Amino acid sequence: MSALRVGLVGYGGAGRGIHARLLREAGQQVTVAVTRSRAAQVADDWPGAAVEPDIEGLLTHAADLDLVVIASPTGEHVAHTLAALDAGLHVIVDKPLATTADDAEMLASRGDGRLTVFHNRRWDTEQATLLALLEAGTLGTVHRFERRWERFRPVPQDRWKENDPLAGGLLLDLGAHLVDSATQLFGPVATVYAELHARTTPAVDDVFLSLTHTSGVVSHLEAGAVVGAPGPRTRVLGDAGAYLVTSFEGEPTPFSALDDAYEETRRPGEPTHEGWLVRGSDRAPVPRVGRGHSDVYRAVAAWVVDGGPPPVDPFDAARTARVLDAAKVSADEGRVVRMP
Repeated sequence: MSALRVGLVGYGGAGRGIHARLLREAGQQVTVAVTRSRAAQVADDWPGAAVEPDIEGLLTHAADLDLVVIASPTGEHVAHTLAALDAGLHVIVDKPLATTADDAEMLASRGDGRLTVFHNRRWDTEQATLLALLEAGTLGTVHRFERRWERFRPVPQDRWKENDPLAGGLLLDLGAHLVDSATQLFGPVATVYAELHARTTPAVDDVFLSLTHTSGVVSHLEAGAVVGAPGPRTRVLGDAGAYLVTSFEGEPTPFSALDDAYEETRRPGEPTHEGWLVRGSDRAPVPRVGRGHSDVYRAVAAWVVDGGPPPVDPFDAARTARVLDAAKVSADEGRVVRMP
């Protein structure tokens, strides 16, 4: 398969730091980038790539593109996605798809098989390992899923994500990942309860969600920027045992001592572990399943070239957006919201 010719909208933390890196790992080629201030970085990273100041400029190259990656600020996703779709191109949009469920559903309806969403956390080894445990029935009947994305940043970063109360904040950013992960694992959501706070920034930086799935599982999802003692990353409780992931992507947590002790004593040939199977005082390492995030763009390349369903159904992202909308209502009104 030859490299896709990619137009990348945005070359900041998401565009350059995540998408450009993963595109390179997957063997794809950025041929046009939209940026007003990072042209020198584009030239260093992708010699010969064109640089345009806006989406309109990028689309003058539409005949020479296979894919457009939307990595602009969330508030611009709708306009940028519609423009790329109207140009007849395949499009992948960084999550969240839009700031509201109505807009997300409108984009999903307009996708016509050419739209997908960058829910890359579906490709986490943590998620793949847990899916394998659930499929094997190792945990028995699960009744609770907990996942945390907690950090200690008492001095916030000065970016649009922290400063835009409508399109920024942790509910739309990390909350979109957390809800998508929970629904991938345990199915549709029946009710939503939320507590949302803006403690150090204009946008929400403290999130607690309690989702009751139609399957009966209850998900507790947390994201916080001022958490001095982050809890374990993931805990899944079933009647045959629990799955525990102590830490995540190098974020410091007191629970990482369990992993450090295991790694110090792991013998040659023993598998890299991805969390623990716990039954009371008994604890056993769980071998890691899956590969990595660059597989997202390998799946995208196959979708663009060979056709078939998109790697992430945009209507899944719209359903996630509907849960996030319900969370805002719940927090504003102090009540449980029942999903339609």
